[in-house]
Parts: sequence; structure tokens; C-alpha cells
Amino acid sequence: MRRAPGNGRRETPRERDDRNFAELLQELRVTQTGVQILFAFLLILAFSARFPVLDGFQRGTYVTTLLLAMAASILFTAPAALHRGLFRRGAKRHIVEVSSRLAAFGLGALGLALTGSLLLVVDVVISRTAGVLAAAGAFLACTGLWVVLPRRLARRLARRPGTARRRMPTTEFHGRGH
Repeated sequence: MRRAPGNGRRETPRERDDRNFAELLQELRVTQTGVQILFAFLLILAFSARFPVLDGFQRGTYVTTLLLAMAASILFTAPAALHRGLFRRGAKRHIVEVSSRLAAFGLGALGLALTGSLLLVVDVVISRTAGVLAAAGAFLACTGLWVVLPRRLARRLARRPGTARRRMPTTEFHGRGH
């Protein structure tokens, strides 16, 4: 039985692919629930009593945010459809690689949808300036925690004494390999 070299685990490449896919699905379960709640909230807004008085900017923000939430939902559910379509065809490694990219794009769409939602609500409740400032803060928080922090940690881990700098295999979900 061939074991994966140098990853610190005693698992075959197939076992690694299975583990990576299971980890990805667990992460998608968490994010997908949030997206579904956000999407439902946005759908309900259109039927609220105050919706007809929104100005053009607010309506544009609403529609854009609704579309971004829908895109995030589609991107987060695509790995299940991909797995179903390629089930038992020996394509787990490809499913993991593509699903990881879909999840990354889904996080981008989710970050923008969260930002747009906050912009809309704060704009309506307080002011346009406050909405823009709140949205900018949300965008920076998502970018900082979801993009910048993982990249910095990956670089720090790569420079750690006693560890060889290596790129994670593309089937590994975590790290720069996705």
C-alpha cells in the first residue's frame, strides 16, 4: 500500500482525497447555512412595507446583494452536484480540486453579499455615509480574515525553522494549494 510522502499522515492518496473532501463538505455546511439565512432575509425585504420607498441606490444595492447571495449559494452547493455527477468514476481528486476553487469563489461572493447587506441596512436605518463606512469595515474584515490572515500564516509556517518549505499538493484543501 503506497503512503503519501512527507505529509505527516499515514494515508494513501485516495484516503487523503477522501479526508480532504470530508473536510471541505464540513466547511461548506457551516457557510451554506449562513448564506441561506442571508438569502431568505433578502427575499423577505422585497415584501416589507418600507421597500417601495427605497431610492435607486438602495434598490441597486438590494438587487446586487441578492444576486451575490444567490451566487454564493450556487457556488457552495456546486460541490455536491459535482460529486453526484462524477460519483464512482475515480475522479475524487478532481472533485476536491474543483470544489475547493468553487468554495473559494463562494466565500468571495459571500463576503460581497454580507458587505452589501450591511450597506443597505445601515443606509436605510442611519445614513448613506454610515452605510458606506460600515460596508467598508465589513469588506476589510472579510478580506483580512479570509484572505490576508491565511496567506500570512501560510508564509510564516513555510519559514518556520526545521521545516522544509514545500507547496501542499493540489489535492490538499488547506493552504495555498486551492
